Amino acid sequence: MTARLIGAVLIGTLLLAQTSCRKPTPADYQTGGTAMPKATSVTRAPFGTTPTGDSVELFTLTNRNGLELRVMTYGGIIVSLKVPDRKGVLDDIVLGYDSLAGYLRDSPYFGAIVGRYGNRIAKGHFTLDGKTYTLAVNNGPNALHGGVKGFDKVVWHPEPFQRNDTVGVVLTYTSPDGEEKYPGTLHARVTYTLTPANELAVDYYAITDKATPVNLTQHTYFNLAGAGKGDILGHVLMINANRFTPVDSTLIPTGELEPVEGTPFDFRLPTRIGARIDAPDAQIKNGGGYDHNFVLNHTGSDSSLIARVVEPTTGRVMFVRSTEPGVQFYTGNFLDGKIIGKGGHAYRRRYGFCLETQHFPDSPNHANFPSTIVQPGTPYRSQTVFAFGVQE
Repeated sequence: MTARLIGAVLIGTLLLAQTSCRKPTPADYQTGGTAMPKATSVTRAPFGTTPTGDSVELFTLTNRNGLELRVMTYGGIIVSLKVPDRKGVLDDIVLGYDSLAGYLRDSPYFGAIVGRYGNRIAKGHFTLDGKTYTLAVNNGPNALHGGVKGFDKVVWHPEPFQRNDTVGVVLTYTSPDGEEKYPGTLHARVTYTLTPANELAVDYYAITDKATPVNLTQHTYFNLAGAGKGDILGHVLMINANRFTPVDSTLIPTGELEPVEGTPFDFRLPTRIGARIDAPDAQIKNGGGYDHNFVLNHTGSDSSLIARVVEPTTGRVMFVRSTEPGVQFYTGNFLDGKIIGKGGHAYRRRYGFCLETQHFPDSPNHANFPSTIVQPGTPYRSQTVFAFGVQE
């Protein structure tokens, strides 16, 4: 590693660790005219019925600082997340729909739990223990996000909880052997927890009775200015990654781990998302912008700080910590204004960004990538935390 690169990494790490942000105070809420909730709470309500007759519930989680998270059992989808700005004014910062009908009709994985395998598998093929498995091809020539009916399109079983000032909901789903052509019965559990520290923790757990690839993630589209309120090109992003995985024209990794230095993919220092998003670069062309996996610098042994996003006009800041070795940074390149979301807003190109913490795409076909194979008797565990604050 060159001295220049070492210096950049050290600076980036220090900036990522900055704590110039703070949690909103009661006085902030009064200034913004937004009432403080009287108590931490979790409530449930009906949210419609699927075409197969399954009832869907909506859970509303609120912490003592005013953050409000709404999650439904269909797809484990985060329907809304209301976060205060520097004046204490709450706004919904995630893209989605006002009702279940929108998600059933047309949704590019808005807010969903993605699995059994998040991201792409080349040509829908992988070989495990000498046997080749053929998956449904649902994204050009490739398999994407668990198949035609992945975890984003099933109804999860909920168990809400409240422990002092912490609230959450545990969602469980059993994927039978052979579902979407994956081997093994997989018992999956995802826990959403809202803490008094303005953190949304997402904990993943799964066990299987046969070896199977597992790569669970969360596919929320964020816009810290507010959902539907323009593009995200002015957001300032840092990603703690020295390398990324370049892709071919179908967004399948080539297998290489390339340095970000000197490329549009260098977000080790704070950079506007839009600064280089249309650069004359082959990888930018392949993704139509950013739709790439970043190789995170940490070892994955604990929940380390991997990214920081600042929206300058509102002052909202989001920190992301994760145990995962990678994160897919996606800039809503396929949004085209045809989707009319919450509040009648049309979601146009680059109106949201995703930071999907994960193992690498197409890992079952790349021996040099961290393994995504889960074995019987060895549970799958992963955690990602989204923490919110404000910048003065």
